[in-house]
Amino acid sequence: MSILESPKTFSFSNVKFVKEAHLLRQMPTDIGAEIAFAGRSNAGKSSIINTLCNRRKLARTSRTPGRTQQFVVYEFGTDRRIIDLPGFGFAKVSKNKRDHWSLEIPRYLEQRRSLVGLILVVDSRHRLKEQELELLGWCKSSDLPTLLLLNKADKLNQKETSSVLRDLGRDVDGLAPGTSVQLFSAKAPLGVDSALGVIAGWFESPETQ
Repeated sequence: MSILESPKTFSFSNVKFVKEAHLLRQMPTDIGAEIAFAGRSNAGKSSIINTLCNRRKLARTSRTPGRTQQFVVYEFGTDRRIIDLPGFGFAKVSKNKRDHWSLEIPRYLEQRRSLVGLILVVDSRHRLKEQELELLGWCKSSDLPTLLLLNKADKLNQKETSSVLRDLGRDVDGLAPGTSVQLFSAKAPLGVDSALGVIAGWFESPETQ
């Protein structure tokens, strides 16, 4: 596990919404490179996407968690995509919808060849939940580059920040040592350049050229 500090310039210029997909087969052709955003429904995924893309209303935000209930596809270049995955763990949705996404999201993660990295958004004020730990474990076993963003860090004081990082070390020690971890705030903003630096590395690696 590494805490990121050094920034790197990267931009999602020309990013645009493309479509929403209910099924994996409705997604764009599986070529090029894409990153996915995952997280619990109240973690602030949409706000982070807007912040990283420097667009206020690109991803829909709401006071009610769980607005993202499809695969949401954005493009920012030729065969370069951002995929916003449905949130998990909090939103009040029907059992049928929960069952659908409990099958469709794993299919996406396991079958999508163009997936080059996953950003897991968590609320920095809370310990990692079982689903978050399971996802980190899957990323490790699949050698999928992962960035763990500890969102809402602006709500923590220095003592709380130290406690969060200490607890996180206990939670992920031995589970996902290759995962990059950083404090983040979509509101402050905090950690934007560092996150963009990691993302730039994923898209600029030889495998994605």
